[in-house]
Amino acid sequence: MYRPELLYEGKAKKIFRTEDPERVRVEYKDDATAYNGGKKGFITGKGELNNRISAFFFDYLGKRGIRHHFLSLLSSTEQLVKRVTILPVEVVVRNRAAGSMAKRLGLEEGLSFPRPVVEFYYKDDRLGDPLINEDHIALLELATRKQVMDMRETALKVNQQLVGLMAEKGVDLVDFKLEFGVDGRGDLLVADEISPDTCRFWDRVTGKKLDKDRFRRDLGEVEDAYREIWNRLGEDVLV
Repeated sequence: MYRPELLYEGKAKKIFRTEDPERVRVEYKDDATAYNGGKKGFITGKGELNNRISAFFFDYLGKRGIRHHFLSLLSSTEQLVKRVTILPVEVVVRNRAAGSMAKRLGLEEGLSFPRPVVEFYYKDDRLGDPLINEDHIALLELATRKQVMDMRETALKVNQQLVGLMAEKGVDLVDFKLEFGVDGRGDLLVADEISPDTCRFWDRVTGKKLDKDRFRRDLGEVEDAYREIWNRLGEDVLV
């Protein structure tokens, strides 16, 4: 009998080998972390919600020409994805001032930008995932120039699609983080997850935060916020 091997365990997910060397199984956890692991906690039901929400977003984007690693849902907390090598560059797209950018530049939280701002971060917990530019990426050989251009272009396409989708659901997409991976054929794909763990979602009317900031800032009702995002997206309602 085949026994799945744990390949990697991160802060929010476990990655298991499958019988197909080109595919892996991702298991979403209820663990919660913030500030590069400086704050840790547990959010009941987060794994299932992020699994469902990520699957929804990947499927939605795939139908609109965005290439990604997602293949199918396996269970309430598991999904099957293409095996990729993650590039150590996180791409953040910002539509409004929030989080580290608001603090770094002295901007009022919530300030809307005339156009999206794209940032790159070095994916390294030891260094605190520092902000970097294209010259730094080239110097450290984190990605090729073409990959950087493609990541930027894809991230902006994702932003355009998700801003419109979330507006229909009564939610502002404030900002989000994307990770990219290279599959066995050398193709660049959106990978990891797209969820309230990696996006800032604010209710368009009340401004209520419906994302991981509720955990970061001890605002409470964290699980309710994640569930609210799914209920606005999904065909079935989780209570």
